[in-house]
Amino acid sequence: MLFYSTNKTSPAVSFKEATINGQAPDGGLYFPERIPVVDPELIGNIRNYSNEEIAYRVIAPYVGEDIPEAVLRQIVKETVDFEIPLVKVNERMASLELFHGPTLAFKDIGARFMSRCLGYFLKDETRKVTVLVATSGDTGGAVAHGFYDVPGVEVVILYPSGKVSPVQEKQLTTLGKNITALEIAGTFDDCQQMVKKAFKDAELSGQRFLTSANSINVARWLPQQFYYFFAYKQCVEAGPDPVICVPSGNFGNICAGILAHASGLPVPHFIAACNANDTVTQYLQTGQMPVLQAVPTISNAMDVADPSNFVRILEIFKHEFPALTSKLSSVSISDAETRSTIRSVYQEHHYMLDPHGAVAYLALQRYLANHPDDRGIFLETAHPVKFPEAVESEIGHSIPVPAMLSHLFSLKKKSIRMAADYSRLKEYLLS
Repeated sequence: MLFYSTNKTSPAVSFKEATINGQAPDGGLYFPERIPVVDPELIGNIRNYSNEEIAYRVIAPYVGEDIPEAVLRQIVKETVDFEIPLVKVNERMASLELFHGPTLAFKDIGARFMSRCLGYFLKDETRKVTVLVATSGDTGGAVAHGFYDVPGVEVVILYPSGKVSPVQEKQLTTLGKNITALEIAGTFDDCQQMVKKAFKDAELSGQRFLTSANSINVARWLPQQFYYFFAYKQCVEAGPDPVICVPSGNFGNICAGILAHASGLPVPHFIAACNANDTVTQYLQTGQMPVLQAVPTISNAMDVADPSNFVRILEIFKHEFPALTSKLSSVSISDAETRSTIRSVYQEHHYMLDPHGAVAYLALQRYLANHPDDRGIFLETAHPVKFPEAVESEIGHSIPVPAMLSHLFSLKKKSIRMAADYSRLKEYLLS
């Protein structure tokens, strides 16, 4: 399998090269030259397969011969070794809970897979590798956990100051050792642009071995297909194939779901649930991509005005707008609506939503109101305990802290404050 750049001017590369490079030299994102079709027998008998086997069969065509089968199977096993349950919320809606991993966020799947692939590819590398990543909340913690204390790997995480939750900040700023957090005076879009400039800087790349752990990296993006197959496995005998609603910020997660569908997973429709940062919502309604600035919301991981991965969605649909809008719609949900949804769902169904899941729940509920014969799945992408200010005020009590997080609150934050200025980042990396 080869991967080409979405900007079409860099040469095609293998999975190994795409993983190590992170981003193509021409600034584009890597995309597979062909979308493999999953064996229909796997889809038809999916309940008879383990999650490990499903994940291996989905990812193996993308990896090709770059990782031996035995090694890849072990990587997959370690990637999916926690529960990913589909939980019924009401008669027509179920929650796919993606927060049972080590950092309580959906990013754990991609971060664990990528860190292990990169570790295999670089096992004989003598140079120190710098993993450079921007985060709007959960990516930082998942990447930090995945690469913590890995020999020969330095992780530098850029995050927007004051725009991540206290738990998220603790997860990415307290580890130390080979993990460095840069606290940027700006938005996630500022952080993302600084990282993109770094990868296009020939002088910098000539002196530092850089790679990315954002969802722009194929090894972070592609394994997110796994849990869409796991969801189907858990609901296949319960009725018609469900529509899927995904809380969407940088659009890597929903893009992986759409890729899974293009590979053969039966999904009638996808809904991109956005907060006030509704760039794609406007595009799907008008056909014109607006230029917006990110605004802060209580669903902070989705505070992205320039979603990098949307170009990959356009690639899947060959940039054909009618084909795109027939499969994908989008809704923008306000903070006030998010809060009221957290409150009403808890009161009516005794189910606790985090702000991102609440955005997806309401978007799905509105879609189903207009499609009475359908049922749906929404993705709960983070544990509610990560957003106590937003959630506790609506449910009326404190959220029990999971044991795996209790130690965080006694740890001291360690970050380097930095202006949203690429020259400052370059100066730091070269020093």
